Amino acid sequence: MPHTDPSTHHPSVLTAPGAPFAVVADGDGRLVYAGGPRTLREFVEVTWAYGEQPFLVAEDRTYTYGEFFAAACALARRFTEVYGLRPGDRAVVAMRNHPEWQIAFWAAQLAGLVAVPLNAWWTEDEFAYALDDCRPGILLVDGERVERVRAWARRHDVPGLVFHGEGEEGFERYEDLPAADPALGPPEVDVRPEDDATIIYTSGTTGRPKGAVATHLAQAGAAMNPRFHAAVAALERGEVPGQGPAPVSLTTFPFFHVAAFTSFYSVMATGGTLVLMRKWDAVKALELIHEHGVTHYAGVPATALQLLEAAGERGLGTLAHLNTGGAAAPPGLVARCPEDVEPRNGYGLTETSGGVLANFGAGYRRFPGSVGRPTPVTEVRIAAPDGRALPEGEVGELWLRGQTLVRGYWEDPEATAAAFTSDGWLRTGDLATVREGRVSVVDRLKDMVIRGGENVYCVEVEAALYDHPDVLDAAVLGVPHPVLGEEVAAVVRLRQGAVAGAEELRAHVARSLAAFKVPAHVLVQDGPLPRNATGKVLKRDLRPAVQARVRAGG
Repeated sequence: MPHTDPSTHHPSVLTAPGAPFAVVADGDGRLVYAGGPRTLREFVEVTWAYGEQPFLVAEDRTYTYGEFFAAACALARRFTEVYGLRPGDRAVVAMRNHPEWQIAFWAAQLAGLVAVPLNAWWTEDEFAYALDDCRPGILLVDGERVERVRAWARRHDVPGLVFHGEGEEGFERYEDLPAADPALGPPEVDVRPEDDATIIYTSGTTGRPKGAVATHLAQAGAAMNPRFHAAVAALERGEVPGQGPAPVSLTTFPFFHVAAFTSFYSVMATGGTLVLMRKWDAVKALELIHEHGVTHYAGVPATALQLLEAAGERGLGTLAHLNTGGAAAPPGLVARCPEDVEPRNGYGLTETSGGVLANFGAGYRRFPGSVGRPTPVTEVRIAAPDGRALPEGEVGELWLRGQTLVRGYWEDPEATAAAFTSDGWLRTGDLATVREGRVSVVDRLKDMVIRGGENVYCVEVEAALYDHPDVLDAAVLGVPHPVLGEEVAAVVRLRQGAVAGAEELRAHVARSLAAFKVPAHVLVQDGPLPRNATGKVLKRDLRPAVQARVRAGG
């Protein structure tokens, strides 16, 4: 089959003409939702109507929707009136999952700016690369991030706002700004569907981060996708979609991760509540579930497994949905999920603006190795190496096309051309198969480790190891981990007479790369690494020996 028919398996009551999730083809032949918001400004403006309902619940305070929207509007006006920012200017957001992350992000959308959420765990060098690349007009950071962006901001004379920290030269303290006036709306700016909404950085096979650029129309489609899957799940449970109380979600994905977007979009669309954690702790998460009546859990499989383990005899209380993403869920996870809790996993990438495939409920329990079926605006193709579509059941590269795909990489036409075909298909780099509309990912083409939901491109870590004067050769690969899914391992050959040990090499990598990229295991060997005729390291030959040494504690 050339690709899955986007209407296959989609209930007609949801996707028929005039239905809530009806689709049409745009001028380029992509499928887009016929209704729903066209921009993120349009999406967030309607949340004002939820008024006094709680939106953001943190350890130190709660924001209602009314308070949130007033604060976002006030900050958006400050962007335009005080900082002189104009639509299309970039606004970097780099902080923990504070409530103010949401205020900063949505203020950027209300002002027509391009929000650039950066990985809060990056080092100063990693921040500097992305900042040089996107050239923001303002930095919106928490107190923990100031020291990592301070030098860049002063070098380029870019102002900043500090949240949960102290102000200093060039950085205003957010808490010192005038109180928001709920009677004032957002600034008068024109935001169009084709305008850029976000730049989200994803590492590439060259080791250099690439900024994936999503338009407002793409992100508006991403905001519709989880609502569609929730509606299908309700129908399969024999319920009427949209009925019942609004969700209370413990969303543990870092907000800069696209998996978090899928989660908070679905909550905001229905006037639900986001319960936030400053730092992951399974016991604390269980307490929050019982304290706040949490109905939905969203996180990487590693944290979901820890939560199930922590529940023990106390149980999961009010929890009714366990949603995982950001990394492949081990098939055994769903077996551990209680029968009265609906499990869900799926598939999405930075380049798809979040989840575009989902597997849930009874279907997930029957097919735990699948990532599910696509949304109505997502086409799926299983492609041979020459791009030819493969028949059902055969393994090939997973290609995707649809409304939520990014338009390309920021000022990088070569990387864009390598990832996207001329007719709009994204080459995901994952090997997959389709049976009866269900997609199963069987392997990766990319040289990448997914550690607890974070992508670690091996070439980036190898480059950091090669930068050590004692390293002659290095190969980085993933090894299984019972909680994280995978963790990073490195095999290193030292120069003759060199004495660097594993801890010294790990410390060297940690000076330039985020902690999650630092190899948990560094194995030093005397002989050469196995290579093919073209000189490429044969990691499949290395892997069994590395896994054996890791298990043995070597």
